[in-house]
Amino acid sequence: MTVCYLGLGSNLRSPVRQLRQAIAKLQKLPASTIVSISTIYISKPCGVRAQPNYCNLVVAMHTSLPILRLLHHCQTIENSHRRLRKKRWGARTLDIDLLLYGSQILNTPNLVIPHPHMLERDFVLVPLLEISPNIQLPNGQLLATYLPACKKYVSDAI
Repeated sequence: MTVCYLGLGSNLRSPVRQLRQAIAKLQKLPASTIVSISTIYISKPCGVRAQPNYCNLVVAMHTSLPILRLLHHCQTIENSHRRLRKKRWGARTLDIDLLLYGSQILNTPNLVIPHPHMLERDFVLVPLLEISPNIQLPNGQLLATYLPACKKYVSDAI
């Protein structure tokens, strides 16, 4: 089994409910088990500022699903929440990002692992470090070392 980390975010149509429903769907994925779920954090939007605040969390999961199959399942869950992909960094009912997948490094047109923006965003690092304080990048660097320099979006926790 591979340990992977998923970042979930929502800022439309009852965001906390969206996140809880997404977690329920992730719990039903084949060959996968959720092992930890962070606190939900409220954060200011990045990119397009004229939108509601986000609710974000991180899930740790053990999975035997190949990485692209896991991506497909995550996108299916997003679509079931009526996720629209019209504007980059725009408002959304649900976003599920694959942050880390074991020690794998991947760079394809459809997926980059580790997630290319995770080291810049406290709404990813804060919940990730909450559930895995000593987590490292595939190159062995501790993720906690990136937190002081990343942009500050988190305003509160639920």
